[in-house]
Order: sequence, then structure tokens, then C-alpha cells
Amino acid sequence: MLTGDKIGLRARHAADLPVLRTELFNDVTYAARVETAPWRPIGPDSNDPRLVVDDTDEERVRFSVVESRGGTLIGSANLWGIDAHNRCAHIGLGLLPSARGKGYGTDVVAVLCHYAFVVRGLRRLQIETLSDNTAMLRAAERNGFVQEGLLRSSAWVLGEFLDEVVMGLLAQDWKPEPRG
Repeated sequence: MLTGDKIGLRARHAADLPVLRTELFNDVTYAARVETAPWRPIGPDSNDPRLVVDDTDEERVRFSVVESRGGTLIGSANLWGIDAHNRCAHIGLGLLPSARGKGYGTDVVAVLCHYAFVVRGLRRLQIETLSDNTAMLRAAERNGFVQEGLLRSSAWVLGEFLDEVVMGLLAQDWKPEPRG
């Protein structure tokens, strides 16, 4: 497990799937804001590729996010679009409603940066998020990401087009927190 100040990133367990399915992916408002395709209901026995880990997929690493104290599942995080040749990837995360607003997102981004830059040896990370997602923008900025672009009216979200912000971080600009 990879650990931060408040959270741990661990392998996805079968018991995580019903919680993530119910509290993240069956929430129409949340899913509409994070998915690039229209929302659709997921059955309880679905092998939805957004949740189930495919160990043969070299372009994506999925983690379950747990609280450091007690190990309670609080969300999902991933490194995706991993490009081994150009040594870059994208990061994403989703926190359960009960875990939002507690500073976990900043810690998740920090641990994903550590994994990408130190463990994987990547050189660049990128985040794309809706321009009104202040929590993600703040978590990214606190970890050294800078805004690199604005994609105007690029995301169809519940009946309207919204802007997306593109943020980037290079390994040479990353200032990791000391890990003990």
C-alpha cells in the first residue's frame, strides 16, 4: 500500500465494488461530471471496466482509497493513459460523498504523484477537470500542478456545456512531502 498523511492507496478488493458502484457510479450527478460518456445504470453483478481491475492493462492502474486510520474505503483513484514511451500519464480520483471536504483529495493527489514520479519513473502528469471543480483544482495546485489550458465548452454535463481546465506537473517541478 502507498500511504499519505491521511489516506492509503491499495489494491481494489472485491468488497469495494458494491460501495464504489452505489456511491460513485450510480450517482447520476457525480458520474455525469466525471465520465466522458452519458450516464447509464450499472447492475450489481456488472463487470464494469471502470471498477474492475484488469491486471493486463498497461495503460491504467486503479487504486482504492482508504483512510489511514481504520482502513475505511473512501474512494477510488487511478493513473490512466500511461504512455511509457513519453513517460506521462493522467490522474483521476473520486471520493465518496462522506469523504469530501476533509482534505483527502490533496493527499490522494500527492500519493499519486509519488507513485507516478518515484515508483513508475514518469516525467509528466496531467489532470483534466471541470472549471467549477474547485476541490480538484485546489488539490492539484497544492501539489504543484499549474494550469496549462482551458477547453471552452468541452464537456456536456446534465444539459449544458461546461469548460474544462487542463493542469500539468513535471517531475522536475514536483516538491514531494517527506515520507517516513
